[in-house]
Amino acid sequence: MTERKHHRPMTPGDRFLESVAGGVDPIEVREAADRAATLLVRGARETGDPQVAERLLHLADTEGIEAIAEVWAGSPADTLAGCLWRLYLLRSWVYADPVEVARQFDAGRTRAQVARVVAGVAEPPGPEELQTMVDEVLRGIAGSDFADVLLRAAAFARVVATGRAALEHDPAEVRHTLTLAEQLETAGHAELAHRLG
Repeated sequence: MTERKHHRPMTPGDRFLESVAGGVDPIEVREAADRAATLLVRGARETGDPQVAERLLHLADTEGIEAIAEVWAGSPADTLAGCLWRLYLLRSWVYADPVEVARQFDAGRTRAQVARVVAGVAEPPGPEELQTMVDEVLRGIAGSDFADVLLRAAAFARVVATGRAALEHDPAEVRHTLTLAEQLETAGHAELAHRLG
């Protein structure tokens, strides 16, 4: 049996640690995401420029929903970043399958009439009407009270959740949509109370 020499383990230097960790501090990423969300929401309203609203509307189209998710998906629901993520997710979902979402909205609108009115979808609620509504909601980031944007999106999600339940969708899917509605509604009330940051 040969005798093995034991070596003292090498201690990695700073460069090694940076390469393992990706060189990105998660706290800095979160702070940058929060700053970007604040600039988009608060700054867009101050400009009064209709082109800003259009750029905000198409942000997910130009940057990709995956890029937005990377920045904002981990943000809590009661932050501007978390609200933006949920709003863009809602738009992406409506555009991904407008016919099915219209069917779900239609099934829920008679059971959630107050929410239907707040959502403000044209009658009858077809695919184009839903896409128009969700685009108006996102344009509202720049042109409306942000609380109204959140409450309108929450009402829309609530009607769809009600419709999914009526159509006997997967209960987990219904709960997820209802949770989205509740998070947006809570954020809308926080915005009204000037507590959303």
